[in-house]
Amino acid sequence: MYAIVDIETTGGHAIANGITEIAICIHDGTKVIEKYSTLINPRREIPFHITTLTGISNEMVKNAPFIEEVAADIYKMLKGKIFVAHNVNFDYSFVRFHLAACGYTLQNAKLCTLRLSRKIIPGYPSYSLGKLCHQLGIENNARHRAMGDAEATAILFSLLIQKDKDKYITKALKQNSKEQVLPPNLPKQDIEQLPNKPGIYYFHDQHGKVIYVGKAKSLYKRVCSHFSGNNPGPQRQEFLKNIYQISYQLCGTELVAFVLEAIEIKRLWPKYNQALKRFEHAYGIYTFEDQRGFLRMAIDKQHKAMNAIYTCNSLAEGRNLLLQLIDAFELCPKLCFIQTNTGACTGPNKDQCACEGFETTEAYNTKVNRAIEKLNEALPTYAIRDAGRTDNEHSCLLIEKGKFYGLGFISSYLDANNLVHLKPHLTAYPGNDYIKSIIAGYATKFPDRKVQLS
Repeated sequence: MYAIVDIETTGGHAIANGITEIAICIHDGTKVIEKYSTLINPRREIPFHITTLTGISNEMVKNAPFIEEVAADIYKMLKGKIFVAHNVNFDYSFVRFHLAACGYTLQNAKLCTLRLSRKIIPGYPSYSLGKLCHQLGIENNARHRAMGDAEATAILFSLLIQKDKDKYITKALKQNSKEQVLPPNLPKQDIEQLPNKPGIYYFHDQHGKVIYVGKAKSLYKRVCSHFSGNNPGPQRQEFLKNIYQISYQLCGTELVAFVLEAIEIKRLWPKYNQALKRFEHAYGIYTFEDQRGFLRMAIDKQHKAMNAIYTCNSLAEGRNLLLQLIDAFELCPKLCFIQTNTGACTGPNKDQCACEGFETTEAYNTKVNRAIEKLNEALPTYAIRDAGRTDNEHSCLLIEKGKFYGLGFISSYLDANNLVHLKPHLTAYPGNDYIKSIIAGYATKFPDRKVQLS
């Protein structure tokens, strides 16, 4: 038995919206044998644009039953049936969420007439319910009302059963089928093509634009995890609705996938990625020349318009490093903004310090440049050499003087110990502190994969 369901709601996601009308047509595989419909008071205002679309107004639902008053009847009709709807995950997420709030747990197999229509009757320009019914000659005199749409879906479902020569409905109902959990507009073959290998994947909208980039140790498992469960939240529902295509890149290792994900998010700025868009270290050490000609060093928040000679996560870390440089190179704490009072200089050369006029700008700036050189010398240059996409290659990521240079895939036989020889085989990418941090962490965890470069 099939329960063909259509609902009208106050908005696009279940958590913050209510059901205003529900209709259920019980279908025995040949015809509809029972019907149920009711308006529901959603306990919230129905937005004007929803009323314009459906014709359901606040006045119409004022005296309608609340969901808890009809939940038992709805659950009784749905229990044990195959839940069928056009874009089934939308209707199912709403009904399941609101029945759960009333104490009823809905666990139904699902069929999506939108997805099934694309397979069984291919070639139509649109598969929205209204346009598809018009193209097929299915009458619906109550469009955007629950019973009108449910009855039209029931006629469409009967047609699909008749034309299903390749048993797509049976295949979709198999326990291991992913068909009904997939976004309504995503072809199943996009999932089936994904390998169980490390890589990055891209979700595209109907215009081909990338809306999400992700990384994976196993592309197939990670992508499928996006579609498991029935989260009724607004972002997930909108996210799933906008996925039309998946593409991917193999990466060889999870580390390369981490790095490429960060690079691609910065490059493409996808709508649904948030976490890595703005990750940067908070502070940096900067140098500048003041009006008197002295080179000054300072710890400050990151500035996009200025290049820091060193970056760090905290003010304390930058301050401690400056203190070490002050002691090692006899720099002035006042000229480094460590000592901010107007008292006598407290630096290692306090009796003859530049800030007191005892040292020329040339002499002092020489010491600052030596400190900067020492800092640069301490910045590491190394590569991470690891598994590649095939047995004949290795993946390689390069850190040059403490900064991420780029990555690539090199021959297993290439001597990668020399920086000059290695760089032509890599692609340079813009780096950031996040990328540098994960590579450094990986090098610490797997020192055998770290190559010191000459």
